[in-house]
Amino acid sequence: MTASAIIFYLLAILTLGSALLAISTRQIFRAAIYLLFTLIGMAGFYFWMHYEFIAAVQIVVYAGGIAVLIIFSVFLTQRSGELLPAQKGSRKFFAALAAFCGFALAMLQIIKYPFRSESGSDTGPTVAAIGNQLLNLDVSGYALPFEVVSMLLLAAMIGCIVIAMRAKPEKA
Repeated sequence: MTASAIIFYLLAILTLGSALLAISTRQIFRAAIYLLFTLIGMAGFYFWMHYEFIAAVQIVVYAGGIAVLIIFSVFLTQRSGELLPAQKGSRKFFAALAAFCGFALAMLQIIKYPFRSESGSDTGPTVAAIGNQLLNLDVSGYALPFEVVSMLLLAAMIGCIVIAMRAKPEKA
């Protein structure tokens, strides 16, 4: 077994294990932490495949931004110590059915479009080419969608602050 295979299996165990723990735990704070480890495991896969830019974006945006926002939201709502309610049997059944259907669909796509080995030089996108394309102000650039996404994240953050600052009803 090569070192690359060992790294792959370790990343797979980390990602799948923390994902299963995130959906099976009844403590919301632990679920958020397990989600953070799942996202870090996915970034590890991107590093393993030599897509450094996508791995950095995965860590900064998802693990560093979204997961931390979820953790802060849990703390702001002051429900970090509470257990989530136990799910009904029908909900568990439909969740398992949806997971099975998603897995089957993924397997059908893998069978339909098998992976091919590329021969020749590695001409993948570089960080410099991605940066030039993102900041290009021409019609073919992505500067406008990049700014729209930043405005969307700003609106979500303002919404979280408004919800967190809402006055709690007083107990009689």
